[in-house]
Amino acid sequence: MSSSYDQDPDLAEAGSGAGPDSLEAVEAELKEVVAEAEAETKTLEILIAERDDYLDSLRRLQADFENYKKRVARQQGEQMERAAESLVDKLLPVLDTADLALSHGSGEGLAQLRATLLSALEREGLERISPLGEAFDPNVADAVAHEPSDGEPMTVAEVLRAGYRWKGRVLRPAMVKVRG
Repeated sequence: MSSSYDQDPDLAEAGSGAGPDSLEAVEAELKEVVAEAEAETKTLEILIAERDDYLDSLRRLQADFENYKKRVARQQGEQMERAAESLVDKLLPVLDTADLALSHGSGEGLAQLRATLLSALEREGLERISPLGEAFDPNVADAVAHEPSDGEPMTVAEVLRAGYRWKGRVLRPAMVKVRG
């Protein structure tokens, strides 16, 4: 059986007792290999740290972009809501005019037109506020006239102009006459 000294001439020379110079040469070569390995390890550690930094930066950038997309979508939705609310607010005088005309005995055609317009707006989120006979609530009604009464709590005696809510928020308070 052959030994490793027989197969590798450098080891054979070092192990053959060629002298202290050959042992020092092997130790120097070993130190050089160790130094190269340590340098490679440090380079690898630096590259791994850079990779991790780039990966973290990419993840933050992706999260920022997702947040940006959500914010833009939310802002667009809010703009659409404000535009719809503005349009509905501009149509309220049309409903008021139709109500006034109907109270003065206008024809069936106007009643159908008013009902169709009101129905379309209600499907989109408009609610009519008509607090007749209810306790007066200054959040949904403006009192423009007052009737005295015998110590009763303030109640709405007459609705002079209907109020409206748009998607749960008061768009225009009702104009009312209160008693109490």
